Amino acid sequence: MPSFNQSIFHPTVFFLTGIPGFEIYHAWVFILFCCLYVIAISGNGMILFVIITESSLHEPVYYFLSMLSFMDLGLCLSTLVTMMGIFWFNVREISFDACIGQMFFIHGFTLMESSVLLAMAFDRYIAICNPLRYATILTNSRIIKVGFAIVVRVTTVVVPLLLLLKRLSFCGSHVLHHSYCFHPDVMKLSCTDTKINSAFGLAIVISTAALDSVLILLSYVPIINSVLSIASPEERKKAFGTCVSHISAVAIFYIPMISLSLVHRFGKHAPPLVHTLIANIYLLIPPVMNPIIYSVKTKQIQKAMVKVALSKII
Repeated sequence: MPSFNQSIFHPTVFFLTGIPGFEIYHAWVFILFCCLYVIAISGNGMILFVIITESSLHEPVYYFLSMLSFMDLGLCLSTLVTMMGIFWFNVREISFDACIGQMFFIHGFTLMESSVLLAMAFDRYIAICNPLRYATILTNSRIIKVGFAIVVRVTTVVVPLLLLLKRLSFCGSHVLHHSYCFHPDVMKLSCTDTKINSAFGLAIVISTAALDSVLILLSYVPIINSVLSIASPEERKKAFGTCVSHISAVAIFYIPMISLSLVHRFGKHAPPLVHTLIANIYLLIPPVMNPIIYSVKTKQIQKAMVKVALSKII
């Protein structure tokens, strides 16, 4: 087996990793990943379609849900080619420029999803704690401004992060631990000083995803107080039920993200298989689970999907 080092290969070529130790089963893994991608793309695509076509879903909460589905679609499509190439065709090479491009979309859509989850928490806060002003606060123009602000916020941090990465030199091993390009993974392969990159990357995580998660938790303090103050048990259950989908989406997004960050920060001696499995869970579980959660827990989405399906059959 050839050694992946600078003397043999061009220094701007990286090699992605499948599942270490399970190379002979990559064809079966390909089938599994195909199923997950089909579920994620079709599920999120369906949610986007019904929200756009059904006028009854033209409300702030569903606009934010459509943003979430769009982010999940983008995240899936940004890794589809490399993942399928590795597990079906054993194509592991990726150029440095292509790697940079993939990281832009992966980290961009991930941070945008975090921002959208925060916006959805604000939506639940207004709907439960200040319902009489819901329609006047969350107008269509303000929702558009929120969407634009999310794009600007993420772009202004991701672009400098990747520009800093481009200034690094790479030597020695060019083998990445994941099936796609991930900033901490690529940065570790550099043979130059990465203190600035590491500090800036940590600052981005703290000022975006970490801050968003704290604000989401804080938003649920008044939400829970308002729900518990409702006298009727049925109304209390109904009010809390509107938050269950969002809480589930927050959990399946942040738990894999935190796990992957901890592995990269403190799991230097962890087996490669651990890095790969957590990275794939982080990438695929939220896009797969979000449409399932919202289609099961949200009756309006269920009815819209059934209506669309029946209209196609008839």
